[in-house]
Amino acid sequence: MKAAVLSGPKRSVVQQVALPQPGEGEVRIRLEGCGVCASNITPWEGPDWMQFPTPPGGLGHEGWGTIEAVGSGVTGLAVGDRVAALSYRAYAESDVAPAEMVVKLPDELDGQPFPGEPLGCAFNIYRRSRIEAGQDVAIIGIGFLGAVLTRLASAAGARVIAISRREESLGLARHYGADETIAMHSHETIIERVTDLTDGRMCPCVIECVGKQWPLDLAGELVGTGGRLVVAGYHQDGPRQVSMQTWNWKGIDVINAHERDPAVQMQGVREAVEAVASGRLDPAPLYTHRYRLEQLDEALEATRDKPEGFVKALVDLA
Repeated sequence: MKAAVLSGPKRSVVQQVALPQPGEGEVRIRLEGCGVCASNITPWEGPDWMQFPTPPGGLGHEGWGTIEAVGSGVTGLAVGDRVAALSYRAYAESDVAPAEMVVKLPDELDGQPFPGEPLGCAFNIYRRSRIEAGQDVAIIGIGFLGAVLTRLASAAGARVIAISRREESLGLARHYGADETIAMHSHETIIERVTDLTDGRMCPCVIECVGKQWPLDLAGELVGTGGRLVVAGYHQDGPRQVSMQTWNWKGIDVINAHERDPAVQMQGVREAVEAVASGRLDPAPLYTHRYRLEQLDEALEATRDKPEGFVKALVDLA
């Protein structure tokens, strides 16, 4: 099969490698595609701790496709089932995954891309956020994750205040149900606007979806007394400083909402499958850029640089 191998910083090559064989309790999936995750950018750029070359398909973890082989001991899954999976070498034509990390896709999703991991991540973050009808919810950073959370919070009856840098991102937030949008340019202007919108109470829930220092600082300012600051951004470029004086004074809950329990991860994927299949969520407008496996570096560059109109990249493997 063909698989992408990172041979050095910002350099991938496509190689012919042996087809992986499913072991006990595993299935092999002929992948249709794999989403490109922003968490790939740092290892792709080649920090000191990164080791090259990567295993074939390495870093890809947002794959979907059709089961083509089943290992011993697997029940409830069969060759020909179309599935989403949490596997970790999915920048390749095929990958193996434990059966418990695979979710069947219903007929309603035939022909549609379904990167299960990021969709499931959004649903798990939403659950951890404990959003209620009538609440003011600020979402900082409207990319793929922020847009899905905007839809879920809006559908729950919250008033969503979307904050993002690009005007097209704010338009995306409005498409997914945001009631108010604020350009993410001036720290003080944003605080003043949210203060006005909430009559000085600020927000009982703020979700930070960027993964940088300033948005985290801003989130701490926007959350109200006794509220929840939900860290959904993936902070991977170094330590953070926080205003513990502010956090202590407000008595807020700080929730790190990235799940690491495989069972919880899969719960989110199953919830996402149901929501998209039923029409409650339409993620199609978020899949803005498509690439071949041979263009993986271009896909990662776009994920980093976010050209005009960019939300999420998919790598086509079928």
